[in-house]
Amino acid sequence: MAARIHRRLTSAAAGVWLGVCALAVPVAAEVQTEVLTFAELDGWADDDHAAAFDVFRSTCADMKDPDWQAVCAFATSEPDPRQFFELLFRPVLITDGADPLFTGYFEPELRGARQQSGAYRYPVYAMPPEARAVDQWYSRRELLETGKLAGRGLEIAWVDDPVELFFLQIQGSGRISLPDGGKLRVGYGGANGHPYRSIGAELVRRGTFQPHQVSATVIRNWVRDNPVAGKELLFHNPSYVFFREVSKVPAHKGPLGAMNRSVTPMRSIAVDPAFVPLGAPVWVEKDGADPLRRLMIAQDTGSAIKGAQRADVFFGTGDAAGRAAGQLKDPGRMVVLLPTQRAWAMAPENGL
Repeated sequence: MAARIHRRLTSAAAGVWLGVCALAVPVAAEVQTEVLTFAELDGWADDDHAAAFDVFRSTCADMKDPDWQAVCAFATSEPDPRQFFELLFRPVLITDGADPLFTGYFEPELRGARQQSGAYRYPVYAMPPEARAVDQWYSRRELLETGKLAGRGLEIAWVDDPVELFFLQIQGSGRISLPDGGKLRVGYGGANGHPYRSIGAELVRRGTFQPHQVSATVIRNWVRDNPVAGKELLFHNPSYVFFREVSKVPAHKGPLGAMNRSVTPMRSIAVDPAFVPLGAPVWVEKDGADPLRRLMIAQDTGSAIKGAQRADVFFGTGDAAGRAAGQLKDPGRMVVLLPTQRAWAMAPENGL
């Protein structure tokens, strides 16, 4: 969902939770690398390497460095997937002193229509041209209470739930189910330039909830149960996200990630490209109540996704995916698979 400023600002778990409990990341942490063997990857032999290989190939051609291009050229020869990874890559553990953290994100699905009606009263707006000309435009409250966007033909669609529309803005993109059974996908189209402020953190500050109680579901329910105070709570976040219609992505495929290709449920992750090259395979060892050992592909980014051991797992589209994504907040480790020469070039001298 790329230009993910906001999900990307946050995710189902990260946006609500990281605003409440900021990560203690060292200001000038030393980055360390260690080249591992595939035998050191817990569960490597048991994964579906073919599934990961297919996802890897979907963005491989967009990687422009010569070593990646050589790897991608070989990928077109239909090699055995596991042998492909083991022959051409080396696992590299990259750490920066921060605790590893896995969270999840998803693509929201809202009910809506292309025309306003009794049920569909809340507009999904495209970005007006004058907002692009300034660093900071009107706040959320100013835009919605003064009608500065209304009646200008900026409406892409109308949805039936203002709370879900708010969370659509946090995610940065989503899908709208139309009355005739069709689907309308919208992607990030810009923002008003105001900083994001976590409404979860605000509820904790007020003493409404304890930090461990806050989740997207809890916030949704509280806003709906307290319509007047809930509306005011949403205004606590002055940031406002605009959208664009993404018609080139078929409804059955995932939303676009940072590589401008569809992401795949439970095989695509968002990473910090300062540490992990976009398009690289990443071995995920997620611990917690439901451990996960899987080869995933770094195909997305997010402004809340910072650090060498930080990843956001894409869960899919809709409510079930959202619930699962919102429950993910686990430790573990992630190991990047890099072309062999690149991997050894990163190794510390005393490790050669």
